[in-house]
Amino acid sequence: MSFDISKHKEAEYIIPLVIEEKERYYLDLINLQQNYTGKADVMFSNEFFREANKLIINAIVLFEKGFIDCSFYSLRQAMEIATTTVYFSDDEEVNRQKEFAKWKKMERFPMYNQMIGELEKRKNVFADIKEQMSAYFTSIEETKQKLNKYVHKQGYDTFYVSRSRITPNDLAKWKITITSEFKYFLDITIGSIAVFRIAVDPFPILLADEAIYKRTGRFITEGYYIDFIEKYIGKENVDAYKRTILYKSHYDYFIDNEEMNEVVLDVVKNEFIDKTKIDKIILQMHLLGQDEIAAVSLMSLSEKIVKVYCNHGLRYYFCNIQSKRKSHNWSSSDFDRFSNSEQAYNFSYDESNISCIKIGEEKYFIEHNDVLNPLEIEELEMLVLRLNKMCEIV
Repeated sequence: MSFDISKHKEAEYIIPLVIEEKERYYLDLINLQQNYTGKADVMFSNEFFREANKLIINAIVLFEKGFIDCSFYSLRQAMEIATTTVYFSDDEEVNRQKEFAKWKKMERFPMYNQMIGELEKRKNVFADIKEQMSAYFTSIEETKQKLNKYVHKQGYDTFYVSRSRITPNDLAKWKITITSEFKYFLDITIGSIAVFRIAVDPFPILLADEAIYKRTGRFITEGYYIDFIEKYIGKENVDAYKRTILYKSHYDYFIDNEEMNEVVLDVVKNEFIDKTKIDKIILQMHLLGQDEIAAVSLMSLSEKIVKVYCNHGLRYYFCNIQSKRKSHNWSSSDFDRFSNSEQAYNFSYDESNISCIKIGEEKYFIEHNDVLNPLEIEELEMLVLRLNKMCEIV
């Protein structure tokens, strides 16, 4: 058996490590990534936060492989890319485009501390957040400085070659110490990304408040889980964030809205209609949009109706009655066929059926388990007339 010099040199001085809570970290990172912003002028920031998220995952992978300094560098990169996002988003549009162009062309661009300094000078959203959450930003800065010690190889403890000379007992202690330190840095990094994200808009924190959640429509932002907030940001720091102008202005705007009951909330947030509780939905029908009103009205028409599709099938409302259709897949060509046909009712759709109607400018595709009879079609047409009159009034 020949000696593999490549494998030997690559593995030399490398000590693999284990993060026991890795799966939990990955689940938390999914929650972080799901909090996209829907703010039109800064949608680009979603790509930056996705990159920061990936850099954190890279750090975990590198750490477990034994590449300690590389893993710490990846954490530092995650902090820096999140800072760059806020540097762009917390600026006037004209200057933002100017700085963005420099960044894209890889021209001279401010470093982390320079960006933080500029953000403070602008006295805008970030400056207010940093002032209110000063203790938290101090911990971020301290962590970044400690990461730099490893990245810049300061001290023999950061050398790979030094670990070859320690005893097995000391090696075991080192593994415990370095893993604990990495997890601390990891927690602070994830928390810092979460905080930089709420410098773009406050919805990840707003939607974690049940009172606000029940007074808002559906957003692409999911909201941070309560345990995520407690672990990575902390209650005291969140309370400090809630004193910012950004948070208070949004909170005051939404808190005056009428609170939705549970079944209406299901319609709005989850596109689910409980047919056994239509009466409760009707009580707050005024809180629903056109698609929601159409879906609820159509669902209440017949027990045969199980789904209502809109946006040419891209969105649909479902209910507590299971569809007979076994497949969960669909094709836009199906809806093209339904939409362009002279036939409006009772298309065969695998084990189910589809009927097509138009309310206002929107076409709706009704999935029903059994064929609609002439009386049901007549009732459907009367309902469509009423809904179209409502659209005219609006």
